[in-house]
Amino acid sequence: MGDEKPSSNVVMFPFMAQGHIIPFLALALKIKARAPDNLTISIVNTPLNIANLRASLPDTAASIELLELPFDAAAHGLPPHAQNTDVLPYPLVIRLIRAAASLKPAFSRLISDLTARRGGPVCVVADIFLGWTVDVARELGVHHAVFCGGGGFGFGCYYSVWVNTPHRKTQSREFALPDFPEAGKLHISQLPANQLNADGVDPWSTFQSTNLPKWIESDALLFNTVEELDAAGLAYFRRVTKKNVWAIGPVVLAAENRRRVGKKQGIASDLCKSWLDSKPPNSVLYVSFGSNNTISAPHMTQLAAALETSGVNFIWVVRPPLGFDINSEFRDSEWLPEGFVERIEDGKRGLVVRDWAPQVEILSHPSVAAFVSHCGWGSVMEALSEGVVLLGWPMAGEQFYNAKFLVEVVGVCVEVARGSGWEVRQEDIASKIAAVMRGREGEEMRGRAAEVREMVRAAAGDADGSSSTKAMDDFFRALCGVV
Repeated sequence: MGDEKPSSNVVMFPFMAQGHIIPFLALALKIKARAPDNLTISIVNTPLNIANLRASLPDTAASIELLELPFDAAAHGLPPHAQNTDVLPYPLVIRLIRAAASLKPAFSRLISDLTARRGGPVCVVADIFLGWTVDVARELGVHHAVFCGGGGFGFGCYYSVWVNTPHRKTQSREFALPDFPEAGKLHISQLPANQLNADGVDPWSTFQSTNLPKWIESDALLFNTVEELDAAGLAYFRRVTKKNVWAIGPVVLAAENRRRVGKKQGIASDLCKSWLDSKPPNSVLYVSFGSNNTISAPHMTQLAAALETSGVNFIWVVRPPLGFDINSEFRDSEWLPEGFVERIEDGKRGLVVRDWAPQVEILSHPSVAAFVSHCGWGSVMEALSEGVVLLGWPMAGEQFYNAKFLVEVVGVCVEVARGSGWEVRQEDIASKIAAVMRGREGEEMRGRAAEVREMVRAAAGDADGSSSTKAMDDFFRALCGVV
């Protein structure tokens, strides 16, 4: 395309949470690598989030435009600098989600200005919690896509439960999804707290009653998943939305970029690699519950005891337990068994890491065999991309449904527990760790995980025939006005 042609614009708007911003940045980098030169990519967010992005943006993202929208957290009953869920207790997250709609006038002015100044077509790619951006796109005559950083199956269950509330229409503890029978039966213990307690008038119910219909009004849905892996979930959304649904995953931030974007660095990458290099292949268990999740203090004690008695090598990323500020200092003596850290580290059997570790680098190391995870989809895709099996401990959101998918459909996961109310005993955890790390079940799962790894890598390949590349090109043609 010649220089005389106007620039096409992709304006990306993640929700204000690190677990949403990072996939959007990864998608921006993926679009940049594939798109024509005349495509301008912009990321829009509140001032503090843009400042954090600007300070840590990798060199490969230098041409990505960062645009601010003014936001007054205090006006919505939030702490003055609360522009990201990382600094909020969970009960206030819904307040930030609802407050995001106050950005609509400023976002409308921004899109209008971009359209007037640049002249080329504009496509808004917005977060799953920002359904109101569809109204802006319609008013201004620009294209719109919803980007879901999760998978089709997990979010298919999540969407269907919100729309149908089937658990409130039966006395049974098990129930089916009326519009997604392919998902099989769900158990009441697999519902996150906000869906379990939904009564139609609570804050989450009232928000989703207006937010989810906007997905259907959008021009398309983009999912961070792979067509060949997640066919049933993607088919569900094609059926209920009757719109383009494109699987463009894996959308994963590369290790060299994540080191710079991560909130903190609890352990140096070279120290972590050196420790992993000293361990035999498939001998290390990695334990992390994501940036916004943690477990209760009693569960933490049981997990620590299980790790110690299991005899396996491990890296455990720890954060303060439920009921404490997740960003505060971790207190070993209060939350872990007496002498646990000293015994583990003196014996060179484990690393207890505060707050953050280079997850992508850890999962890609040949000594790592399995991953105790909350089953957030970003972590799942990072694990599957490296052929690492999982022990699932879902906490919130669609994580319970992701765990179900990994156990029942993909066959690369053993579930350890469900949320904070699940009874957890060290003997049970240790038994599951042993089965996955040393047993026949673990060997079989690793075989399936290796097949999934090749499937994911083939989908993400640069070849024009690969499914994710084709989906990305279809997105460019249909919504961005470029080929």
